[in-house]
Amino acid sequence: MTSLSPTDAEQLRLAFQRCRDMDGTLNEQLRAYADASRAVFPAYGEAVDRLVERLGGPGGGETAPRPGDAMPPFMLPDEGGRLVTLPSLLERGPLAVMFFRGHWCPYCRLNVRAVVQARDRIKAVGAQIVAVMPETQEYTTQIKAESSAPFPILTDLDNGYALSLNLAIWLGAEIQGLLSYQDMAKFHGNDGWILPIPAVFVVGRDGVVKARFVDPDFRKRMEIDDLLAALDSASRDN
Repeated sequence: MTSLSPTDAEQLRLAFQRCRDMDGTLNEQLRAYADASRAVFPAYGEAVDRLVERLGGPGGGETAPRPGDAMPPFMLPDEGGRLVTLPSLLERGPLAVMFFRGHWCPYCRLNVRAVVQARDRIKAVGAQIVAVMPETQEYTTQIKAESSAPFPILTDLDNGYALSLNLAIWLGAEIQGLLSYQDMAKFHGNDGWILPIPAVFVVGRDGVVKARFVDPDFRKRMEIDDLLAALDSASRDN
């Protein structure tokens, strides 16, 4: 199999809905979808395993900012075209800077949904979220509307900010072929097939990273309870 058939695509859509609606933690939902996806589209699951193995050493986000480091600043457009900066966000309190692959990625959609569901708990600790994606505003607007995200979703066109953090990776020819049914060039405004490693950086009001989650395996994400604990700790430090 070199790509996804319409029948398989429908099976994956239904599997996503089942995993989205199941009881359990975010990572339990992600594992359930990964298992379902591998059953429907085994070639992709095997290719991802090889990609993760290739990224397991230095170059797989290893040198991204760590706790105690200053978070590099950014100035990126939100879904409405307004420029958003890191200092302006930190004026309102501690912040989780979250990198996502895109609106098309089911793991990212599950992750965004889980964060949206935790909005009241995040607000209660005086913290906030900002999402960063390498997609044009057409698609950041789409995922914001579909998820009812109360936080800004920023466009990191050409992965400039992700590259500065050593988070941007080239997917490789094998995965390009398997994902050829996705119009990545349209989503990104380029045909580079470069995506960020999904990551979370919890940043205090002083601009220093307090906690982080970086894993080249995009099927794994920072658990919501861990995110909330890190944000609560950052609020108390400030």
